[in-house]
Amino acid sequence: VQLQASGGGLVQAGGSLRLSCAASGSISSINAMGWYRQVRGKQRELVARITSGDSTNYADSVRVRFTISRDNAKSTVYLQMNSLKLEDTAVYYCNAHVYYSDILSEDYWGQGTLVTVSS
Repeated sequence: VQLQASGGGLVQAGGSLRLSCAASGSISSINAMGWYRQVRGKQRELVARITSGDSTNYADSVRVRFTISRDNAKSTVYLQMNSLKLEDTAVYYCNAHVYYSDILSEDYWGQGTLVTVSS
């Protein structure tokens, strides 16, 4: 599985951005995709996740502001980020979780895309 993320950039507080993550390779084996973010010196944290059954979950800090969705025809997952705050500044990473069996699964990561929110 290969992941190509795009859409990061500089935005003012209160603004919006949309991140995209295009998957290729063995995409039929993916059972969930998501976005994580990381600030220098801190652990990577889950932002939003969507399963193959369209179940979603969000970090509490973004729940009412961000929306994760997917386009199966394009094998792409999106993260619409609205009402951005300074604390949303981070490198955002796309993730694909592949379930092979009860004892084997693997996570794949795209390259990070930087989101900078300015005041």
